[in-house]
Amino acid sequence: MDCLRELEGKHAHDPLFEKNMNKPSRVFVPGPVIVGAGPSGLAVAACLKEKGVLSMVLERSSCIASLWQLKTYDRLRLHLPKQFCELPLTGFPSEFPTYPTKEQFLHYLESYAQKYEIGPRFNETVSHAEYHKVIGFWRVKTVGKKLEETEYVCRWLVVATGENAEAVVPEIDGMGEFGGDIKHTSYYKSGEEFTGKKVLVVGCGNSGMEVCLDLCDYSAKPSLVVRDTVHVLPREMLGQSTFGLSMWLLKWLPVRLVDRFLLIVSRLMLGDTARFGLDRPELGPLELKNLSGKTPVLDVGTLAKIKSGDIKICPEIKKLKRHAVEFIEGKTENFDAIILATGYKSNVPSWLKEGDMFSEKDGFPRRPFPNGWKGECGLYAVGFTKRGILGASVDARRIAEDIARCRNEEAAPSDRSVLMKTPPPPPPSFSCLELDLSRKC
Repeated sequence: MDCLRELEGKHAHDPLFEKNMNKPSRVFVPGPVIVGAGPSGLAVAACLKEKGVLSMVLERSSCIASLWQLKTYDRLRLHLPKQFCELPLTGFPSEFPTYPTKEQFLHYLESYAQKYEIGPRFNETVSHAEYHKVIGFWRVKTVGKKLEETEYVCRWLVVATGENAEAVVPEIDGMGEFGGDIKHTSYYKSGEEFTGKKVLVVGCGNSGMEVCLDLCDYSAKPSLVVRDTVHVLPREMLGQSTFGLSMWLLKWLPVRLVDRFLLIVSRLMLGDTARFGLDRPELGPLELKNLSGKTPVLDVGTLAKIKSGDIKICPEIKKLKRHAVEFIEGKTENFDAIILATGYKSNVPSWLKEGDMFSEKDGFPRRPFPNGWKGECGLYAVGFTKRGILGASVDARRIAEDIARCRNEEAAPSDRSVLMKTPPPPPPSFSCLELDLSRKC
């Protein structure tokens, strides 16, 4: 806080201040800057608001939860029961079904943002964020819709861009030769445009499986490329959600015993999936999830279509030809379109310039859950737990508590009652700081 008072003094005595103030490209943020207005970013902003800490949320898209609003297929529902997908402080409406639809989930998020008065700055893409050791602040640079540049200066930076910031599009030999439609699932809405067509879906995770089912509903002819082993579990077993039952059993039993139970019940309910080309990994579903982050597929009807032959299982692709695909075992088959259900990745290394907290290889915190939420110099991460919204909610609460504690410790005792009610007045433009970077606040 002494640093801010010094800046106010510079404001009063700096003859260049008026000139610098004519540059509207720099904004000082008294509270944290949150990058990303998805569920994780909203959760942190709400938890901070509850503790009297105002934040600024930067979002590259034109809406909150842009992945859900703009890049998901129409039939999507939450794969887990709603009680495991709630954000902190506010649950789903009681009239919502166990597995809310995409539209219901978005309604919940919009209402959540309104309730906690979260107003992100939309259409601002963060291009560079770096901690300035001399002055002790983060400098976050953004590019707007009209290519205008803004620099935000803040004490705390929360990375909430999450695990699914950018689509993963693999390079397949012959993609330019194929000639048919090739699209990532982020551009897939429904199977209506593929009615009567032969479609190859690459990727056998939850999205790939559900896209195949959707294609069947629109009388398309889907095939599914399975390149690796996969655990397929029923979405519900013994009258309960598989996820909820697993969480309850883990309170009393070790992971390996719970995995054994899940696989026995799955075998009784679904049969031997290996008979249909879906070999299971050696590790159980929960142990594999903990070690690698790979999520088991919760079946919503796709397996029955595979058993009936409506969905065909194919091996890995060798290369593409003109409206045809050659597989690694040598067989070639004609297809009208290819849908890449190949997932997403973090984009943090492309804009956050620090080498300690986040791995440059995959863009995730180097320390796994539950220890990956806090870095150095006021840097935080939320939405990287590989445990969905439930994990993000846990980290959001921790981040809000830690930032609130830091603010209280930095404030003078006499200022604390005021601090928790209203944010401190903004100091002068960061331009003043640039005039004297040789000194440390």
